[in-house]
Amino acid sequence: MEYSNLDKFEYSIEGQHQKPITFDVTQPAETALGVVVFCHGFKGFKDWGHFNLVAAEFAAQGLAFVKLNFSHNGTTADAPLDFADLEAFANNNFSKEMDDLGAVLDWVESNLFDDTEQLYLMGHSRGGGIAILKAAEDERVKKLVTWSAVSDFESRFPVDLERFKREGVVYIPNARTNQDMPLYYQFVEDYYANEERLHIPNRLAQISIPYLIIHGTEDEAVSTDSAAFLCENCEGAVVTYIEGAGHTFDAKHPFEDEELPGAAQEATTLSIDFFKRDR
Repeated sequence: MEYSNLDKFEYSIEGQHQKPITFDVTQPAETALGVVVFCHGFKGFKDWGHFNLVAAEFAAQGLAFVKLNFSHNGTTADAPLDFADLEAFANNNFSKEMDDLGAVLDWVESNLFDDTEQLYLMGHSRGGGIAILKAAEDERVKKLVTWSAVSDFESRFPVDLERFKREGVVYIPNARTNQDMPLYYQFVEDYYANEERLHIPNRLAQISIPYLIIHGTEDEAVSTDSAAFLCENCEGAVVTYIEGAGHTFDAKHPFEDEELPGAAQEATTLSIDFFKRDR
């Protein structure tokens, strides 16, 4: 695939939560057929692993690709590939990610739209859950794709919530960076204070747009049961399983290859075809 004619631009905007939201836009050489906004997952960031190569694949096929760093994901403008701000990570929650995504969608509408373009959402893992919720509440979103998406946030909370509440913090090990990443109990409080907005199972029924679920059969982090649940409870959803693929579709960070792994290429091709279909 030839990527030399593509343009990539970096942006930073202010959101509602006192930290900048950084994102990049990879644009095709010609007028875009649509704009795909991509949400990374837990302990992820917009430049993780193969995501830049995924963006280039989309743009080469005529779709502008926007991928954002949630404002409290722990990276910073000066250290976009590292979790340099663990205090921000500790104060992250689902509501902040929803608001960050809304701010980026507003920017896209103001800066990338013309009458021919469509706005699509895509997310990986926890970012898939955020994309689902945003698609349920924002009528600008015309299609949705999730990779390895969670089907419920509450069931993935730390098991001992009483201890979490008592101590006020839980530490999440990051095997790749050897960091113990703090998360404050506000994370749980925010969920229950905004449960109507953040409860994925109930929100699925409010999604009527075309929705493609992609999941690896050997996902070690999110069971295929999650994909089946999403499909069964969302009228517009279809699911495709990629045989033998793990949670990140055989990609890792850092990713230094010039081509996507086979499973990631399959997921990318399926997603592009889905977004371009019936235009």
